[in-house]
Amino acid sequence: MGSLGAILDQSKPFLAVLFLQFGISGMSIITKFALNQGMSQHVLVVYRHAIATLVIAPFAIVLERKIRPKMSLSVFVKILLLALLEPTMDQNLLYTGMKYTTATFTSAMTNVLPAFVFLLAWIVKLEKVNIRKLHSQAKILGTIVTFGGAMLMTLINGPMLPLPWTKSNNHHVFSSASAVKQDPIKGALMIIFGCFCWAGFIILQAITLKSYPAELSLTAFICLAGTIGGSIVALAMEAGNAAVWSIHFDVKLLAAVYSVRYSPFI
Repeated sequence: MGSLGAILDQSKPFLAVLFLQFGISGMSIITKFALNQGMSQHVLVVYRHAIATLVIAPFAIVLERKIRPKMSLSVFVKILLLALLEPTMDQNLLYTGMKYTTATFTSAMTNVLPAFVFLLAWIVKLEKVNIRKLHSQAKILGTIVTFGGAMLMTLINGPMLPLPWTKSNNHHVFSSASAVKQDPIKGALMIIFGCFCWAGFIILQAITLKSYPAELSLTAFICLAGTIGGSIVALAMEAGNAAVWSIHFDVKLLAAVYSVRYSPFI
């Protein structure tokens, strides 16, 4: 029994990551479905982080009331930059790229994220690389393979799977916004630039946590700043189209609420 318990303990991190990946895959599918039904990707970013702020802020206020450091100008500037990189730039680019491609394509392309994080960490000297050591060689090889796989995805254009919601008799469900022409190259470039912003966010977040070690509070501040920044982008991109802000108890609301759980910084 002792050996079995040890095996189960060692497998917990793997199972956690596995279930997380299933959840993220579900998020991609639900998000793509909401976008196909006419939801603006820019409005989705706003709603997602507004809900995240409301969910996380109470926990941050209660659980970190005794350990929360004082806000300094340096930390405040970093929070603004973090909100610009990940909630605002990354997710607007990512969801727009998803509109031009598919949920599967987007999930596959975001696999370049670890490679970007490795390269940026190397540049800012958070990651040490010794070409003579095996683990460094493995990281470099993994980075090359990751980029190669992402580039290969841009050249593949497989057949459309005959899923229930792709049938022509369900076409009335989709609005005119779902008729965006598929453009894998354009979508891939947006997703790659989004991942680059995401990688920058991860690096800056690690640096910020050293001077502001209150994870929940930092997340709440980033979500709040991201909501404000996303609102500015959405108002600019959807000017004169007030209808895109309407939301009901449907897949659009589900996309906004579901994605909060799998936000990259929660």
